[in-house]
Amino acid sequence: MTLFSKIIAGNIPSYKIAENDLYYAFLDIFPAAEGHTLVVPKIEVDRIFDLPTQYLAGMLLFAQPIAKAIQQAYPCDRVNILTLGFEVPHTHIHLLPMNSMADAALMDNKKAATPEALAAAQQKIQSFLQA
Repeated sequence: MTLFSKIIAGNIPSYKIAENDLYYAFLDIFPAAEGHTLVVPKIEVDRIFDLPTQYLAGMLLFAQPIAKAIQQAYPCDRVNILTLGFEVPHTHIHLLPMNSMADAALMDNKKAATPEALAAAQQKIQSFLQA
């Protein structure tokens, strides 16, 4: 069972942003920027392009309202998707608020966020999901 499967199962706490039958979105506890969110399928597949087609296509549809909520919560030029996938062998995408190409380098300088900062980010993003 991967770290992300343990998070999805509730065995490891997370700052959940959204969930449905197929996907789970939660805040990265080592964010590259405020609002940095991970979206994972509820099936364990290591590489994104090994996902069954319905999961691969559905992942973007699930992520879309979350990305829009992040952009409202943390005004930025855009919310980009990064699919690095080396940290945990479970397909995931990073939703990252960015203003320029230089912001991609933020992934190299991730720092632990405090529980208070994560709870505030969770509430802020979720408030725009419900709007």
